[in-house]
Amino acid sequence: MQKITKSENAFEEAKNVIPGGVDSPVRAFKSVGGTPIFIERGEGAYLVDIDGHKYIDFVQSWGPLIFGHCDCDIENAVIDSVKKGLSFGAPTEVETQLANEICSMFENLDKVRFVSSGTEAVMSAIRLARGFTAKDDIVKFEGCYHGHSDSLLVQAGSGAVTFGTPSSPGVPADLTKHTLLAKYNDIQSVKKCFENSNDISCIIIEPIAGNMGLVPADEEFLQHLRTLCDEHGALLIFDEVMSGFRASLKGAQGISSVKPDIVTFGKVIGGGMPVGAFASSAEIMDKLSPDGPIYQAGTLSGNPIAMNAGLASLKKLKSTPNLHSNLEEKAKKLMAGFKASADSVGIPLQVDVRGSMFGFFFNENEVKNFDDALKSDTDRFALFHQKMLQNGVYLACSQYETGFISTVMDDAMIDEVIQIADRVFKEI
Repeated sequence: MQKITKSENAFEEAKNVIPGGVDSPVRAFKSVGGTPIFIERGEGAYLVDIDGHKYIDFVQSWGPLIFGHCDCDIENAVIDSVKKGLSFGAPTEVETQLANEICSMFENLDKVRFVSSGTEAVMSAIRLARGFTAKDDIVKFEGCYHGHSDSLLVQAGSGAVTFGTPSSPGVPADLTKHTLLAKYNDIQSVKKCFENSNDISCIIIEPIAGNMGLVPADEEFLQHLRTLCDEHGALLIFDEVMSGFRASLKGAQGISSVKPDIVTFGKVIGGGMPVGAFASSAEIMDKLSPDGPIYQAGTLSGNPIAMNAGLASLKKLKSTPNLHSNLEEKAKKLMAGFKASADSVGIPLQVDVRGSMFGFFFNENEVKNFDDALKSDTDRFALFHQKMLQNGVYLACSQYETGFISTVMDDAMIDEVIQIADRVFKEI
């Protein structure tokens, strides 16, 4: 077993001055056990920790690094931008250039506003939906994560659908009472929400859920959501912070025929820098200040470093033929390898792929919603994760996260990981 003495020491030191020793809870490795690996640098498809160990990285900073670590085009764009200044708090042309690149790809999106995170993008999109419809309630789905703003940190109560109650101290019940919870891929639970409230402003959904593991929404389900919104004067929001430009060049909209009213983006459009965005039609977006009465602002929104990184990333995506189909082939190969190895030793494993995104559950049955996902064997996943890490494979440290393929991963690398997984499945 490889020693990670420096990471262990760094973690102990971090815990003295950072809550839990990490700046985002999932990094603490609590669901998989052991000590989180402290990273020194990234190199293409690899991470290198402070103990000098090298790992094939399937987390890719939780999605944005579609071209891997230290891509020269994105790196050069960032360096050139840094030399001109870090931040201005004033408009720059690159904001418009990136906005044009995004809007030109979607017939239902006319304008976009940039923010600094996915949480901020979703929070702003919901405020926009509420202000546009003059309604207060929202519908979200169990298992979909949309950031840590108050209205979205809710847990299910008893029954098929309830008004949400806070799932974190510090979140007022007066805020979450306006959040109605429904079951993913279950249209009847959504209809009950509309029976319980005539004040619903929007439905927000990850059309390709990536935060309960990879769980895509059924096309028919999305079509029904579109119909319900149209019938009740509500807006449909696609949260594509994770799936945008990852599941396909157009995210879920490149796979589904359903067109949302508002879309939130992040990850890839920052090229690894902190970025979020929300976009819609001119009719809806023009309600935002300074043109309209709905207030939203951010000092670092449209930060020039992040904008240049995102522009380089998006232009490279659009100019690379067959990029997503090639990534999907590798993702399918990886998951087929995992599945075959698990089957060979009698371990139940469910796998799925959408573009460059992949997911697997230690579960006997297909996973269609959060209840299904919760039936997965998390102890077995934790053991699998630990052993894969010891063999130089860096996977998301939770059964309920998604993995990512990057362009710097070749077939030989995928074959290597499949062989490692085959040994690990036999061991566990």
